[in-house]
Amino acid sequence: MGKILLSNNNELLVDKSALLEGVSRYIEKGVINGNILIHRSLLSELEKETRDGLLSGELALDEIQRIKEVSERYLFSVEFVGEYSSNVDQAIREYCKEKGCTIVTSDEIQKQVSQFLGISVIYLEPSQPELSIEKMFDENTMSVHLKEDTIPKAKKGKPGSWQFVNLSNSVTTAEDIKHIVSEIINSIRYVKNSFIEIERKGSTIVQLGNYRIVITRPPLSDGWEVTITRPVTKKSLQEYNLADKLIERLKNRAEGILIAGSPGMGKTTFAQALAEYYMQLGKIVKTIESPRDMHLPPDITQYSKNYAEIGELHDILLLSRPDYTVYDEMRNDDDFRLYIDLRLAGIGMIGVVHATTPIDAIHRFLSRIDLGTIPGILDTVIFISEGSVKKVYSLEMTVKVPLGLKEADLARPVVEIKDFMTDTVEYEIYVFGEQTMIVPATRTTSSNTIESKIAKTVMQSIPDADVKYENGEYIIKIPKNEIGKFNRRLNNKIRKLEKKHGIRIKITLGESSNGASNESNNDNSDE
Repeated sequence: MGKILLSNNNELLVDKSALLEGVSRYIEKGVINGNILIHRSLLSELEKETRDGLLSGELALDEIQRIKEVSERYLFSVEFVGEYSSNVDQAIREYCKEKGCTIVTSDEIQKQVSQFLGISVIYLEPSQPELSIEKMFDENTMSVHLKEDTIPKAKKGKPGSWQFVNLSNSVTTAEDIKHIVSEIINSIRYVKNSFIEIERKGSTIVQLGNYRIVITRPPLSDGWEVTITRPVTKKSLQEYNLADKLIERLKNRAEGILIAGSPGMGKTTFAQALAEYYMQLGKIVKTIESPRDMHLPPDITQYSKNYAEIGELHDILLLSRPDYTVYDEMRNDDDFRLYIDLRLAGIGMIGVVHATTPIDAIHRFLSRIDLGTIPGILDTVIFISEGSVKKVYSLEMTVKVPLGLKEADLARPVVEIKDFMTDTVEYEIYVFGEQTMIVPATRTTSSNTIESKIAKTVMQSIPDADVKYENGEYIIKIPKNEIGKFNRRLNNKIRKLEKKHGIRIKITLGESSNGASNESNNDNSDE
C-alpha cells in the first residue's frame, strides 16, 4: 500500500468500520497520517454495545485503546469531538462537513454518501490477511477448540471415529483469542458466504465460508472460548450404499422423514446428501437452519431461523410451495410446530434431531401431536451412527388389540413402528388410559427390565414365585402351597405396575395350566 497524502488537512475522523478494520495498522505502516478524531456519539454507541455483550463493540473499543498506544510512539493526538446523536454515521458526516476534516472508513456506503456530500474520505479497502485459524486445520481436522488459559486442541478423524490432539504446547491467552476473533470479524466482509449468524450477550455465531465459528466470552463463559468446525466430508446419497428398497421409498413414498442420531454422527451430512438427491430429481428444495451449516448448490435456498420469525418462515414456505424442506437441528416447541404445520399442509419435510436411539426421536413428537396424525407427519425415521445409516423405521396406522392385551373390546387405533428392511413390528404406539405409550412388540431389554421389577415386587412376599414373558404378557407362577401369601396388598402393587408400564400381567398356580387366573382389568382407572 502506498502512502496517502492529505491535501486539505490532517484531522482524521474514524468510524466504526475503520476501527474494526484495524486503522492502527495503517497508521503504523505510514499509510495514513494525521491526528485521530473519535466522535462522542460513536464512543457512546460502542459503550452501549459492549455493555449489551456485542462482540463488535468490544473489539472497536480495544482498537481505540491501540490507537492511543500507537499515538504515544508516533506523536499524534487522539481527540474526542462532537455532541451526542442517535444517528452516529450522520453525526460523523455533519461534523466533518462543518469542520472540514476527513472521514476514515471501511464502509462502502459511508464512503459513497460522504462523497455525494462533498466530504473528504479515506477509504480503507477491506484487506484479506491470512487467517490464523486456517493454519490449525488439515484434511482430517473436524473442529478446533480454543479456550483462554488452556492448550489449543483439535478433533481429528471422521464422524464416529475421531480423537482429540493438542495443536501446541503453549497455553492460549485471552489476548491471543481476541486477536483471532478480530481476524474472523474483519474477514466477514471479503470471504464469500460469510455473515454473523447470531449475536447475543456473551456469544456470537459466525459463518465464515466453510467454517462455523462459535465465540463465547464472560460473563456467559468463564473465559474466552472459540470453537471452529468445518465439514470434513461431503457425501452423495449414492456413497451411503443404501438398499434399493430404501432408495425406492425415499424416491416415491417418504414425505415425513426424521433423521436422528447422537451429536457428531453425521446427521447433517446425510440430510445435505438427501437434499441434493431430491434437487437432482427435479424437486424444489429449501432448508431451515440455525445457523446455516449446510453447503448446498445455489438451486437450494437456505433460510436462517435467526433472521426471521417462525410465522414469517411459515408464510414464505407455504406460499413458495417447495416439494421438500430440510429442517436442520430441531430443538424446541416452535421448531416441531413448524415442521408439523408444513407437513400437514402437504410439504415434504426432512427433520434433523438429536437422539441416542431411533425410538427416542419418535418420543419427541408424542407430546406434540395426536396419535391419529403421527403416520401422516412421520412416515420414515432414519437413524445415523458413525456416518452411516444404522436403522430405518416406517410408521403405519391400524386398528387392533395391542400386544399384551387380550379382550376384543380393547381394540383401538395403534401405530405400528416397523423395521423397514424386515417389515417386522418392533414397537406399538397406542393410548392407554390418558397416556400415549410406546410399547416394545418383542422381548427387548425394556421387557427384561419390567420383568425384573415384577419379580422383585412378587418375590418380596413369595420368594419361590417365577416370572416369565410369553406371548405379549407377563406370567407370574405361584407355588400352590404359597398361594395364601398372595394378598390384596400384593395384588394392588401388581396392578399399579400394569398401569404404569401399559402391560398385561397374568397369575397362575405352580406349573399347571389350569391354575387360578387373576387377570388385570386394564381399563380400570381406579386402580
